[in-house]
Amino acid sequence: MHIDIWSEEFGAATDAPILLIMGSMSQGILWPDEFVGRLTAGGRRVIRYDHRDTGRSGTVDFAANPYTWEDIKDDVLRVMDAHGLESAHLVCHSAGGLLGQLIAVERPERVRTLTVIGSSPLGGGEGMVIMRALMGQPQPEGSLPEPAPEFTAFFRELIAAPPPQDRRERIEVMIAEQRVLHGTALPFDEDAARRLQERIYDRARDLDAVANHRLAAAARPDFEPVGVLGRIKAPTLVVEGTHELAKPGHGALIAKEIRGARLLMIDGMGHTLPPEVHEELATAVLAHTAE
Repeated sequence: MHIDIWSEEFGAATDAPILLIMGSMSQGILWPDEFVGRLTAGGRRVIRYDHRDTGRSGTVDFAANPYTWEDIKDDVLRVMDAHGLESAHLVCHSAGGLLGQLIAVERPERVRTLTVIGSSPLGGGEGMVIMRALMGQPQPEGSLPEPAPEFTAFFRELIAAPPPQDRRERIEVMIAEQRVLHGTALPFDEDAARRLQERIYDRARDLDAVANHRLAAAARPDFEPVGVLGRIKAPTLVVEGTHELAKPGHGALIAKEIRGARLLMIDGMGHTLPPEVHEELATAVLAHTAE
């Protein structure tokens, strides 16, 4: 089944390409314009895109046309092909980091460098860790560190609450979620958050279709191979915020498993990309992708 994937690119076609891969259920515009601008000003050709079932990309009837995260991973390669890229620097956030890690394992010739931000190690089962935390179940020995208590408390309450009834209520919930993921170390700009969430709401073909990403994960729970991070040859930069709530401490575990990987901790950053971190993050990515 063919699914249209929306993408856009910035910078000169002759510059080194960076493909930005956002996390699960997230539109590509969550890569902030200001951050993208810093990368293009640094001489990079930058591409961002909406995953299937998010934003302006195609949506599906999952019951009639089910898919897995393997298909979402293949969409990354489709975007690269559509932009004429045999290889690119992959810069990934959250679950996008799982996609980037897997591509670096399976298709090393297509990955110039790998940058993972706020992500978990491939094969670590972070989805099950979060699910057990939300259900109040104990974590088995050797599991990844579980989310911070404030993350768990918010999403437990969100799951139990009645669904929002209109655009205004939905956007308020989206802002509240952004506030939690942002953390408390840096100021939270509610006006900017509202503008972002209104933009996300209004550009989505079907905002509820993002739930298909969860169904895709359940359709193939063994999507993530175990014990393969040592096979990654691409130079790797791992970034985590000191106030990461969703996947605290996961960055160090990635860096430990990938030979030669460098871990960068960004002071005050949570699980979002606020303006205060754009300069440090862009500088690090530009240095890492220098050719």
